[in-house]
Amino acid sequence: MTTSSLPRLSASVRSYLDDPSLTGLWEAARKRLERNRLAPTGTLQTQLDAEGAKRLGGLLGTRLEPGVRRVQLSALDAALRASAAQCGLVSVVAELTGRPLQDRTSAKEAQQTAWTALWQQLDTDLTRAGLAHMGWIAGWLGELRSTGTLTRAGIEAAATALSSAIRTIAILAHTPLHAPAQTGAESVKQWELSELAAHTTGDAHGLDEGRLAGLLVLKAVAAACTLPPPDSAASRRLLWEQVGVSTDSLSGTVMVWRLAPPGPHPWARMMRTRSDLALVTHLTLQELRTVPDAALTAAGTTVYFCENPQVLQAAARYDLPGILVCGSGNPSAAGWELLQRLIAEKADVAYHGDFDWPGITIAERVIRTGARPWRMHAADYLDALTELPAERLTPLAGPAASTPWDPQLAATMAQHGLAVHEEAQLHYLLSDLRHNGPA
Repeated sequence: MTTSSLPRLSASVRSYLDDPSLTGLWEAARKRLERNRLAPTGTLQTQLDAEGAKRLGGLLGTRLEPGVRRVQLSALDAALRASAAQCGLVSVVAELTGRPLQDRTSAKEAQQTAWTALWQQLDTDLTRAGLAHMGWIAGWLGELRSTGTLTRAGIEAAATALSSAIRTIAILAHTPLHAPAQTGAESVKQWELSELAAHTTGDAHGLDEGRLAGLLVLKAVAAACTLPPPDSAASRRLLWEQVGVSTDSLSGTVMVWRLAPPGPHPWARMMRTRSDLALVTHLTLQELRTVPDAALTAAGTTVYFCENPQVLQAAARYDLPGILVCGSGNPSAAGWELLQRLIAEKADVAYHGDFDWPGITIAERVIRTGARPWRMHAADYLDALTELPAERLTPLAGPAASTPWDPQLAATMAQHGLAVHEEAQLHYLLSDLRHNGPA
């Protein structure tokens, strides 16, 4: 709410009231009125020199001495209305200070009401999107509140960004990571960041770095994956890759060992040469999409797939014959592309990862895509607990995950509450790679 900025005072009245000796009075009155819903009530304290005391005393019809004086705003308002000014204190202060007054209390209350409505609408939108029940939502909302991410942006920008973010999160959470493929297995849905942004925000750059909607989505991904919020370009790229989104086709790679595609394709010959030279190859999404017609393996070939680069590093160090792919945690877009291609070509993909809840979550995604578990059963977990010294075991952390390929595994892990990382089983994994042993 604002007052009119149109001048109301005659030249003679303005000359009397606008004397420099009264400037402090009008500024003090302005501050008090704006805090007081523009009501001329209460008192203010002002410093008056001789000229100011004379002029204010003349207005109020009383004798004032110079110095600090308390002034009743209601008396000042009444005196102005009865004087030649013929208008109240609010109008006089607005003209003398050069700008309309604002009811700051009402404005603050209106803003608080708007933010309350926004948070309530957010809860409604999360429910409609089927996200409200997810365990990470409370942490995500708490982080948004505590860091002031939304309030710094302003109510309108926050509302727009939240709407786009929820549409994006809903798509990533519900549909695309594993969509049915024509082959009968499940296929990993890959998104380019610009494609996803155009689909959910109407702007191909709507999720780019520096855009609030993109930041909100990444904070949600971090909360869902129990990872730190993004603080660098590298961490942002890795978080997008956690949910199958490629920020570009070159940065994210998947490491392969002994992958020797058959056939006369020049790329296949190059890969066989690298295998003969015992070289680890980093495949990009761009490379895999450039050679869509080149076969990766013969049908039925066993391809081992691990989570930790130390496993692939050891396989290369010992020059083992087994084919090994490393996802380096949650596979990048290139990793999902390679996995999908291998399964479509009916390769026998065997997956192993960490026995912790994030590792189990990754394993469930990969196995659901069409791979099979590789030493990822309850018996393998118990054997590892028996063999490992206590100092190499750490407590399980984060939300529990399901193990549909072996429900007893999740129950056993929850019962013991201990994590076993992949490198602790390295001797078994290397033995399998050496002999194409059992999975």
